[in-house]
Amino acid sequence: MLTADFDYFLPEERIAQVPPEVRGTSRMMVLDRSKTTIEHRSIQNIVDYLRPGDLLILNNTRVFPARILGQWEDTAGAAEFLLLDCRQPETCDAEGTYTSIWRCMCGSGRKARIGNTVLCGENSLRAKVLTKDEEGASEVCFTSQEPLLDILGRYGLTPVPPYIRRNHNDPELARLDKERYQTIYAQEVGAVAAPTAGLHFTEEIFQKLEAKGIRRAFVTLHVGPGTFKPVKAERIEDHKMDAEHYALSEETARLWHETRQNGGRIIAVGSTTVRTLETIFEKHGDIIPTHGTSTAFIYPPYTFKAIDCMLTNFHLPQSTLIMMVSALAGKERILEAYRVAVEEEYRFFSYGDCMLIL
Repeated sequence: MLTADFDYFLPEERIAQVPPEVRGTSRMMVLDRSKTTIEHRSIQNIVDYLRPGDLLILNNTRVFPARILGQWEDTAGAAEFLLLDCRQPETCDAEGTYTSIWRCMCGSGRKARIGNTVLCGENSLRAKVLTKDEEGASEVCFTSQEPLLDILGRYGLTPVPPYIRRNHNDPELARLDKERYQTIYAQEVGAVAAPTAGLHFTEEIFQKLEAKGIRRAFVTLHVGPGTFKPVKAERIEDHKMDAEHYALSEETARLWHETRQNGGRIIAVGSTTVRTLETIFEKHGDIIPTHGTSTAFIYPPYTFKAIDCMLTNFHLPQSTLIMMVSALAGKERILEAYRVAVEEEYRFFSYGDCMLIL
């Protein structure tokens, strides 16, 4: 199957640059596969489409302020790092120096060279480039006199996706992203991108779902930058996914089994939840308490084994995410739904509106 088969026309003005003014007010397209219908509703109406006994499964990963600005020590030129994943956990020596090694993307007016050092966070953090790889990432050693996450908490920026244009000198946008590029139930720190289908939920919506007899459970998948990685291969079968860490608890496994046994539906919130559940089922033939890494790439034709329905945002053309939803609802049906979404002026991508696939 060709990557170009998953292309569609998207005017740039349809890409949401900020979240809705009030959380929980996004529009929701409802795509019913059995009725072959499309409805235009609000995320507030999701309770109307779920049944008592259904199980909503969400990804409780927490985005950390993984982007930090600095200056090259030798030239004072501007540089920045996006921390991707930890290669050597943080340690603290007898002198109180904290050290950790991370794989990072480096942004700068010049190429990062091995041995170069960047000073970040008002010189409270030193970042030394150790290695570089073929994908343009570097292993970077961070040293400081306090824990790295404390420094990132003060000086780091929320790593919003590249299609959300940001001026790093705008404190109001930085404050907005810190608050709104995070689900209200985020708990496990480790993501550099939010599980955006979950951004729509409020406590009020959860209370309505609970009152109707719809239970909640959580998985953890730490979303990496690979979620935005373009599919460059002409044939989608040749694309390779980046590995992402996941975990599923005994409680979630128990609720999943109870729901299936009682005839309820598994409603996955977001592609990361889908990928976690389907990865575990593919590996173990069941949903069990476990942890590991996923490189699952779901595209048509694929038979879903662990989920029944899905809440998801609108995704980039030719992306692995639009391929996943096409596997669930059918490529032609998804492309038609996206055409309608453009026509109806839905907001797209991370801060945009959502689609409920039944």
